[in-house]
Amino acid sequence: MIFDACHDYNFDPLAYFYTFQNMIFLMDKSNLTKPEKEKQDYMQKINPFLWFDHQTEVAGKFYVSIFKNSKFGEVIRYGKEGYEIHKMKEGTVMTVDFEIEGQKFVALNGGPMFKFNEAISFQVNCETQEEIDYYWDKLSEGGDEKAQQCGWLKDKYGVSWQNVPVVLARMIQDKDIKKSQKVMNAMLQMHKIDIKTLSQAYEET
Repeated sequence: MIFDACHDYNFDPLAYFYTFQNMIFLMDKSNLTKPEKEKQDYMQKINPFLWFDHQTEVAGKFYVSIFKNSKFGEVIRYGKEGYEIHKMKEGTVMTVDFEIEGQKFVALNGGPMFKFNEAISFQVNCETQEEIDYYWDKLSEGGDEKAQQCGWLKDKYGVSWQNVPVVLARMIQDKDIKKSQKVMNAMLQMHKIDIKTLSQAYEET
């Protein structure tokens, strides 16, 4: 895998090379038609870059299948160069890019040495309970049930998500401390967020 030949796991030139190679590919407009070039004139300033073991392509398609406003993009594959270090068979998917609700993501098949954890999560802002239920059911399928708390969940690839009702921020930020604290206490008891229960706690005082 990419880091097998590197003693210092804090820095690996080859990993940076592959990241840079992928970014150059995404920036290259030489093969695009004029309308396509115009559409890509805006480049997202920051791209979340996700490191998977070997599930990059299926994970990307999984996320795209859940969110309506989404699309699957380009696939870049490993070649012969660097095999003695990355140990990936020629033709294996190296990176994919995809877009969810206007947010672009890049994902890498880099090997098993790095794992996702709750230190990074993606927050899904939900207007209704129906929306919360939908994303919770879809994203949590096959994931770790022990990681489900306070609206957080971990999907089957180890990526953490937060399904958050937009009304929660208003309740938590209320100037009435008793109201906000009751809502906070109610939320801390939950796995999947329930708007009705939060509203009841908010209205109690």
